[in-house]
Order: sequence, then C-alpha cells, then structure tokens
Amino acid sequence: MGPSPTDHSLSFLPLSLYLFFIIITSFPSLTTPAADYTKLVYKGCADQKFQDPSGIYSQNLKSLYDSLLPQSSKKPFSSATAGDGPNAITGLYQCRGDLSTAQCSGCIAKIPDIAAKLCGRAVAARVQLHGCYLRYEVAGFKQVSGTQLLYKTCGSIRAQGTGFEERRNTAFEMVEEGVKSGSSLFYTGSYQSVYVLGQCEGDLSPDDCGDCVKNAVEKVGDECGDGISGQVYLQKCYLSYSYYPNGVPGISSSSSDDKEGTGGKNHTQRTVAIAVGGIAALGFLIVCLLFVRSAVKKHGGKY
Repeated sequence: MGPSPTDHSLSFLPLSLYLFFIIITSFPSLTTPAADYTKLVYKGCADQKFQDPSGIYSQNLKSLYDSLLPQSSKKPFSSATAGDGPNAITGLYQCRGDLSTAQCSGCIAKIPDIAAKLCGRAVAARVQLHGCYLRYEVAGFKQVSGTQLLYKTCGSIRAQGTGFEERRNTAFEMVEEGVKSGSSLFYTGSYQSVYVLGQCEGDLSPDDCGDCVKNAVEKVGDECGDGISGQVYLQKCYLSYSYYPNGVPGISSSSSDDKEGTGGKNHTQRTVAIAVGGIAALGFLIVCLLFVRSAVKKHGGKY
C-alpha cells in the first residue's frame, strides 16, 4: 500500500530543512570564504646548516617550538630561548592583530613543519604566512636591521586618473599614527578607497613602531610606484595597501573621506549578522508552516 497524504507531508519536512541548509550555505554574501591566513607569503633561510652530531641543536629547536606554540593560543606575540651558551636558540612569533586566538594558534602551528621542509637544518629561519610569522636563530647569528627589507610584492595594475597618490599618502599617514596610538601596534583602515594595514613586532615601543612603518611606507612607495596594491615586509614591521576604485568592500561611510579605523569591519559583520538572522527567521517560518500543514492533513482538515 502506498504512503498516505500525511506520510508524504511529513517526509517532505526533512527535505525542506535540507534545501534550506543548501540555500544558506550557498548564499555568496553570507558565507565566509576559506581563510587564507595560513598561506605562505615567503621564507628566509640561512645558508649555514646545523652541524649537529649530538642532536643538541635539534633538541633545542624542538624545545623552542614546544615553548612558543602553546603561547599562541593565549596572545598574538611571544618570544623564548631554548638551551644556553653557544647552543642556545632564540625565537619568536607574531600573529596579525585581527586574528582570534584560535586562528593565531592554528596559523603558528603550521610553521614548524613548513620551516623543516623549506629550510631544513638552517641555523636561522623565518617563515611568513598571511596571518603570522615565526623566526628563530642560533646564538651569535648576525641580525639584520629592524628596517631591512625582507620581501615585497606589488600589484601589476597601475592606478588610472589623478589623485591616487594623494589618497594613498593620506592612508599611509593614518597607519603611521594608528600603530603608535593602539596598544597592539596594529592598525587597519581606509581612506577614499585606499585600504591599509600595518603591524610591528610585539617588542617594539610605539614610537619605534611608528618609525619602522614610516620606513615601510617609503619602501613601498619606491618599490610599487603607482601600483594599486603592494606589501612590504621589514624585519620588525610590515605594511600593505590596496586601492579599490569602486570603494573598499565591506566598508561604507557617509563621509566624503570614507575614513575608517580598525572598527570599520564591524559594519560588515553587523550587516552579515542581520542578513543571516533574516534568512534564518524566514526558514523557521517555512518549517512552521509545513508542520502546520502536515498537522492539518493528519486531522482531516480539523483541529
């Protein structure tokens, strides 16, 4: 005997929930794309290798990782030393200021394996991912200047029209002041369609951070010219910018300057939250109507 109308209505209910889930997860403006903060930006490996017949360097490096990695679930910056004397290894990590502690921890956790694959037994190494970096060196390894340019990348597209350089310079002034005024030595914001982000290593003073970012500004200007995007990584800080002719995605402002600080992203988060809430409420209403429909049919149209 085939299914009754009631059976058919009730079997349709899980299907409607499934379809609702598919709609929600496929809606482009409501889903978060796969995070790219663990993608490799660059690596720097010393030419010298560990001469380690006793295994002491390998053990000290492991101890350094064992000390640093747990800290990354608590704070965005930490440094440590493993071993002593000429066998000591010093290292530190830094996470981007807008990552959560879970994201920071996940980012840093990937670096030891990447460093081992890319740098092997190098006596000093630095691995930079989009959202974090970690570096280490043996005792006595010669350090470069804090403003030494380590890596840069520039967009191939050139800005069209006039006024781009002035807008970018104003955005750069914002980030120079922003890293000094905040407690995290991190700043992100926008000015008239130019988005900027800057951060310093956690052991710098605010003034030294501002000076480092100022150097980064000069270098990115020299290196990238009128390119609509660019990133420079110095030993102690980094800077990136992007120009969006149609406005920075996710940031809206009624002012002519379109000036936002680190709180600018909250507007996007609130918009997404409202949209998700509205879709969820609509889905809940549909489910309730389907349930009422099935109940009415079950009772022959009577309550």
